[in-house]
Amino acid sequence: MEQAEKRPGVNPKEEDEKLGARGKGLAGTGCAGSGLKSRFTPQEPETGAGVNLEVQLGDLTLPNPVMPASGTFGFGEEYAPFLDLNRLGALVVKTITLEPTPGNPPPRLMETPSGLLNSIGLQNPGLEVFLREKLPYLRRFTPPLIVNIAGRTVEEYGELAARLSAAEGIAALEVNISCPNVREGGIVFGTVPEMAARVTATVKGQTHLPVIVKLTPNVTDITVLARAVEDAGADALSLINTLQGMAIDLETRRPALANIVGGLSGPAIKPVALCAVWRVARAVKIPVIGMGGIVTARDALEFLLAGARAVAVGTAGLVNPRAIIEVIDGIKAYLQEQGLQDVNELVGALRI
Repeated sequence: MEQAEKRPGVNPKEEDEKLGARGKGLAGTGCAGSGLKSRFTPQEPETGAGVNLEVQLGDLTLPNPVMPASGTFGFGEEYAPFLDLNRLGALVVKTITLEPTPGNPPPRLMETPSGLLNSIGLQNPGLEVFLREKLPYLRRFTPPLIVNIAGRTVEEYGELAARLSAAEGIAALEVNISCPNVREGGIVFGTVPEMAARVTATVKGQTHLPVIVKLTPNVTDITVLARAVEDAGADALSLINTLQGMAIDLETRRPALANIVGGLSGPAIKPVALCAVWRVARAVKIPVIGMGGIVTARDALEFLLAGARAVAVGTAGLVNPRAIIEVIDGIKAYLQEQGLQDVNELVGALRI
């Protein structure tokens, strides 16, 4: 992907941290303030009320159906001061690549109406540092650990799967196929069914762990991709990844992001994500994890009714670190209000 020239004297970390200082910018978009509250979020979360929140993703058991979306939760340490990580349905870390990846030059974050554009570029310390420094910390917690992986070639996906599968404490792999294949002229793995299937089969052949494939919405028919990776052996699907978008700075007449285009997330994409989940859940037999614009428990409940067996909270957590906990408590409150005892009763229960 073509990149704009790097702007001198700008530190990527400092640029990213500016997002926190601009909290008011997101406050009016549904990502913060009253938008994060739901009448299904009790002031004092109840416990032991006889409501079952446990869900199954194939052979993977989650204590509840709510987890962070990869790329928005770091390696868990960043959120530990704000919430009890043991309360999450799963821990999902940011994408890991074989070698350290510096990411794209800044600016790489841009607020939009009801959303966020990012072009972070999969910045991460690489597999060796993850295994040596990050994984020991993550092993302290009880929720299943899901590691998201990305490669530039099919072979890299296989090597990542093999080496992570040999490590203790990892419960599942999430395969990010929204990456360009360097051997195929930059074609994104997840936009071509045959490539997506090949990556899936390669990862499955190198691991005993459940394999979750994360689908991109930037295709003509997402159900075609879903069926292709299901046939190749995927144990579950997660969707959607970000929508492609861009913004322009009128003062400079330049792209607002140094990488020109980025991924759009946040409440703005929820209707698109919800529709994709509904369509895919009806097209495949394997479990679906829904994500895209989930801010409140009401949002999450819509995804469950559309057919998702679990959900992931992403951008909302960047504004309200406790958003995931509020969604969990809100789902439980809704079940109690409706006289339901099992969250699985809601999965695919949309009335048409």
